[in-house]
Amino acid sequence: MTFQEKIKTSFFWKHSLRMALLFFMLLTILSLLFNSFSDILKFDIAAVEATNFADGKWKKFLGSKAIISLGYSMFIIAKKMK
Repeated sequence: MTFQEKIKTSFFWKHSLRMALLFFMLLTILSLLFNSFSDILKFDIAAVEATNFADGKWKKFLGSKAIISLGYSMFIIAKKMK
């Protein structure tokens, strides 16, 4: 089955989106830990927000993770499908 045939099935999209959501959450948590570890330990939510989400930074922060997550999940599901 070719990739184009795989993406036409509901099975592919259901599993891809499920895996993308899980990977997105994991990637977001890890990114927050790497970017703001000391602020998270201090429970300084305002500093975490200012570093990662203020002034439109949230679009780049979450958008890049969403694209990476969807691409990765589509690749893995397509690879595992027969």
